[in-house]
Amino acid sequence: MKRTFNAIGGWQPFFFCIGMYVVALFFSIFVCSSLFYAFNARSAAKEAAKTVVMTSGKQQIASINP
Repeated sequence: MKRTFNAIGGWQPFFFCIGMYVVALFFSIFVCSSLFYAFNARSAAKEAAKTVVMTSGKQQIASINP
């Protein structure tokens, strides 16, 4: 019986390392972007609250413009 996949066995550790690198890269991007947007949302909300207070002079919860 002739074996045709002998050369692929030598590449298995290489493919495993590349696969683990891709998975770790994906999760690190996901975690870092989640943390960035979690902390950035608070500062953006503070800036929006300052803008509402400065422009209107009083705190306004909601408004409907006809």
